[in-house]
Amino acid sequence: MQLISGTQIASQVLEECQREIAELAARGLKPGLAVILVGDDPASRAYVRSKDKKCKDLGLHSVKVELPATTTQDELLAQVRRFNADPAIHGILVQSPPPKHIDEAVIVRAIDPMKDVDGFHPVNVAKLALEDPTGFVPCTPLGCQRLLIAAGIETDGANVVVVGRSMIVGKPMALLMMAKGKGANATVTVAHSRTRDLVGVCQRADIIIAAIGRPEFIKAQHVREGAVVIDVGINRVDAPGTEKGYKLVGDVAFDEVAPKCRAITPVPGGVGPMTIAMLMSNTIKACRQLG
Repeated sequence: MQLISGTQIASQVLEECQREIAELAARGLKPGLAVILVGDDPASRAYVRSKDKKCKDLGLHSVKVELPATTTQDELLAQVRRFNADPAIHGILVQSPPPKHIDEAVIVRAIDPMKDVDGFHPVNVAKLALEDPTGFVPCTPLGCQRLLIAAGIETDGANVVVVGRSMIVGKPMALLMMAKGKGANATVTVAHSRTRDLVGVCQRADIIIAAIGRPEFIKAQHVREGAVVIDVGINRVDAPGTEKGYKLVGDVAFDEVAPKCRAITPVPGGVGPMTIAMLMSNTIKACRQLG
């Protein structure tokens, strides 16, 4: 069984990023990323901190804006428009989820599609469907594809089952895997909580990409011998007696599934590090395209 290390592959992506940053610097360009956080959700705050740190480690121009939970939608839109107009900023990210009084769809649509490094703007969703390489693919699906390529997993003609249908992972993941190109050309089934005979659907998969947001949802019965499993989930579950009182698990019951797999990603240390690495890569791409 091959354990696919997202930590190791992400470091390779970041090395590529450093080379691209040096090439851009020779042309007088420095990629810039603006991250906006509204509210004080601890997980979001930690994620924003890690993005900001990675930017600084790579030498990117990084702007972090932290706004109170009472921020109005108009105030948030004003911040987005400010960064849309700032030539030093090439990527804009509004950390999800915002407080409930903010209409996230309106905020996403307000971001300049050329600076939408999260890949959620309708223009970039359309570009993904149209296989337009100038678009931005959401970072987590892009990271999953990169993991498969780096691990030497053949996707050409493979039966891929994506468990989950969110706009963040499931739907863009399916579009990415069925596209023409490296790490793609797959036959894709999108399954979810309402899928009939989910076990049977998953058992036919050469590759399962689990992104349903339920801790240890995918069990040994879902996975055939020799399958490849990419676990996108990261869930905090109670773990009495441990130092923190909780542990992080994926959407896959790792201990029972791993022995059946040809290859599998761990949680943590699998897809997670790839998401931030691909965000850096998308920001560099935005800088290159905007000039």
